[in-house]
Amino acid sequence: MEAKLKALKASLKGDLLYDKTTRILYATDASVYREMPIAVAVPREVDDLKKLITFAKENRLSLIPRAAGTSLAGQVVGAGIVVDISKYFTEIIALNTEEKWVKVQPGVIRDELNRFLRPHNLYFGPETSTANRATIGGMVGNNSCGANSLLYRSTREHTLEIEALLSDGSQVTFSALSPAEFDNKCELRTLEGALYRHIRGLLDDPTNQREIRREFPKRSIDRRNTGYAIDLLLDSDPFTPGGDKFNFCKLLCGSEGTLAFVTSIKLQLVEVPTKPSGLLCIHFHSIEEALLANLVALKHRPLVSELMDRYILECTKNNLEQAQNRFFIEGDPAAVLVVEYDGADHTEIIGKVRRVEQEMREQRLGYHFPLVVGDDKKKVWSLRKAGLGLLTNTPGDAKPVAVIEDTAVAVEDLPEYIKEFNSILARYGLYSVHYAHAATGELHLRPVLNLKDKKGKDQFRIVATEIAKLVKKYQGSLSGEHGDGRLRGEFIRFMVGPHNYALLEDIKKTWDPHGVFNPGKIVGTPSMDTFLRYDGVQRNESIPTVFRYNGQHILQHVEQCNGSGDCRKTAAAGGTMCPSYMATRNEQDATRARANVLREILSTSTKANPFDHDEIKEVMDLCLSCKGCKSECPSSVDMAKLKAEFLQGYYDARGVPFRSWMIGHVDRLTELVSNFSPLYNWSISNPLVGKGIKRMLGFAERRQLPKIANQTLFSWFRQRSKPSRGGGLSRPVYFFFDEFTNFNDVEIGKKAILLLEGLGYEVRAVKHRSSGRALISKGFLRKAKRIANEQVETFAPIVESGSSLVGVEPSAILTFRDEYVDLVDDHLVEQAKRVGKRALTIEEFIFEEIMSGAIDTDRFSDAKAEILLHTHCQQKAWGIQDKVAFVLQFLRNREVHVIPSGCCGMAGSFGYEREHYALSQDIGELVLFPYVRTKKEQVMVVAPGTSCRHQILEGTMERAFHPIEILYEALLK
Repeated sequence: MEAKLKALKASLKGDLLYDKTTRILYATDASVYREMPIAVAVPREVDDLKKLITFAKENRLSLIPRAAGTSLAGQVVGAGIVVDISKYFTEIIALNTEEKWVKVQPGVIRDELNRFLRPHNLYFGPETSTANRATIGGMVGNNSCGANSLLYRSTREHTLEIEALLSDGSQVTFSALSPAEFDNKCELRTLEGALYRHIRGLLDDPTNQREIRREFPKRSIDRRNTGYAIDLLLDSDPFTPGGDKFNFCKLLCGSEGTLAFVTSIKLQLVEVPTKPSGLLCIHFHSIEEALLANLVALKHRPLVSELMDRYILECTKNNLEQAQNRFFIEGDPAAVLVVEYDGADHTEIIGKVRRVEQEMREQRLGYHFPLVVGDDKKKVWSLRKAGLGLLTNTPGDAKPVAVIEDTAVAVEDLPEYIKEFNSILARYGLYSVHYAHAATGELHLRPVLNLKDKKGKDQFRIVATEIAKLVKKYQGSLSGEHGDGRLRGEFIRFMVGPHNYALLEDIKKTWDPHGVFNPGKIVGTPSMDTFLRYDGVQRNESIPTVFRYNGQHILQHVEQCNGSGDCRKTAAAGGTMCPSYMATRNEQDATRARANVLREILSTSTKANPFDHDEIKEVMDLCLSCKGCKSECPSSVDMAKLKAEFLQGYYDARGVPFRSWMIGHVDRLTELVSNFSPLYNWSISNPLVGKGIKRMLGFAERRQLPKIANQTLFSWFRQRSKPSRGGGLSRPVYFFFDEFTNFNDVEIGKKAILLLEGLGYEVRAVKHRSSGRALISKGFLRKAKRIANEQVETFAPIVESGSSLVGVEPSAILTFRDEYVDLVDDHLVEQAKRVGKRALTIEEFIFEEIMSGAIDTDRFSDAKAEILLHTHCQQKAWGIQDKVAFVLQFLRNREVHVIPSGCCGMAGSFGYEREHYALSQDIGELVLFPYVRTKKEQVMVVAPGTSCRHQILEGTMERAFHPIEILYEALLK
């Protein structure tokens, strides 16, 4: 087979990968399933797909279509060739603004399509919680909808036409047909004609018609993805006179890639909504109360009605990004119903929501009714959308499991259905997380199970079976939007009856007689409790680590990644995570990929040192340790921390590379070289000598190494004349002399100290070690641990006396708040937490003082200036970016624009390293460099991070200032 795969690879314009690492990456999706594929294809064009179909048929293999890989029912897991269309099938082919349709390839991302459409005032309605990375092809495969399905229903209702390859390799177009056009299709002597003849024979049969109408879900349930949509085809003309035109697109939507391979999709668009709206965020004491209130809310014609329960809200408390979005939460509600109402203006919205509130209060439903409008609405939806990933954030092996989380019933049945649902779970000693789409009769319900032990696996099957019976009782749909896949496929026979199930099998056999397209999904599905993610060898013992992992061992922290793929968003979606994926669009460069490989290797390795694996090194290589995942990953998987842990273990097994040792100990080396700074600066600046030094050290020759100041900042501070303390100086502030400011950015450090003193603060210093930031990033964790212990012991008494510790370089000062807490000895943890709270970037400190009234604008000049701000990744991760912008905007007549950039691409030493230079530049080119290059000449660029300033200078030839330089120059001396 390897020889055949090699020959296939040579024939494709795209890529074919069958190494172990790649196969691990594609063995899972966002479900509980895992199966190793034989290979992964990344096709460039339709001809590649045709060759893959031929190869699969000849070798009795299957093709598994995959886009973002966020499916929750195992739809893109299988043993064949996974075909990833997300990288190259991304063209928006055509747009017709008059007829309001767009034609796209299946790899186009939903949110990016809408960004393209916005200038034309057009919009593709269905919206999944994964919309910033979900592709149109994936949405067709699952017939996705989302929070706004009350308004826009599902993808099926917006799909006009599909071009696809059939199992014989022929290319066809499916669209709406009149009865005469349908008959003409039946006359074709091709596989396409056979499909139309087959469906005519199937749906013309009175017995089939009767069984379909009797057994399929209630017609009032819009969210219906149970099996193939033959019930909807039956409602079409010619089978139901007066019905919609027959269109096989209705069947392909929700078919999960099991019938044909989609190559393009034509979508009906709507106009962008223009009416203002508000979110009525109603708080309840119970789930039952919320669901009764939902019926009241629906009477007033909302756009959306979404539910979040206590478990979701609890998860958001500990997520750095989402904690800020809880601003509207009052008390400890058991549930919050988020109901969106629009109106001609704000007054009409207020009148509408007050009527809703009055009716609910009359029925004693709800206790708090805040209305959220404007930009704050985004924060509410961010909180809601993050729920899926946040659910896996629970420490330990028991997690909320997607097993019966996609059921849909008629909305009027929902309160009674949920009451019975919870009663069934209680019988087995289980409880469930409730959230999502109350408006359309669907709640995502996830019982907490441990799929690593026999009891949990038994409960997995028992619960699935019991709830299938309950859904059938209410004539609901076992899948409302997430599809059947291999999770629910086993129960479709029961849900639609044996007669109808045989019809579905017949359809699959007619469309795909050789089983090429995604077998084992919807029909012919293996048992739902086989091929589970945690089946196989598991390490029972705890893997020794240097870091602590919040009450877990390292493998459990890795397993918090549920595969939701938030790390696969593009730069256009905003945020920092994941810079390497944003630049390469390769799955192996996403945070999820690193977690997948770590989980696989750490849980199956038989080596005494499970970090001793090149597969882990391969996927970790392009991790920039930007910390974007720490805040943006809904499960808070800290890949920078995991990379550092891996490197320490890998060094233990393989030894330390010289360059890594040198970078890790850069503080000591810089201190040594600072005694000869003129010679050093000349050497690295000389074209010939500098080139040789960089080549010898493995640095990119096009980089300019940082120069070392002739005097350290600490030396200057000790030797200078101190300001008089008789002028009413405020409380003392301790300055942290990080290794970058102390040796390289000395002038910025001086201005920081002078600024603080100019504002009336007494700047103090104690002799201390470096931050250890470089040691941590390069994996020297045991050495960094000693530094962390010493730093905490040094500064704990200072912060406990009420003083703050203030630093200039974000990556250094934030080490106190971040890594130190998980590095220090156990007896120092509480002290480390206290130090971390008062270890502030200088912008944070000034922000706090402004908010307390200790600093006012009169201390600064009011000269007009315009500023472009790029903040450090770790400032973004800790939610400090807005504070930096606020401090700069605090200066009168300063206009501050935050560049919507993620990582600059330098990331400490990463961008200096020869093999990473090109990617570093590619990351800079995503957002940051274009913004800087296109600015007006008088606009200043500001960046707090030393690496960021170097990257901007070398990538754009534009000098970037530290915020302190702006503040110091504006200070009235």
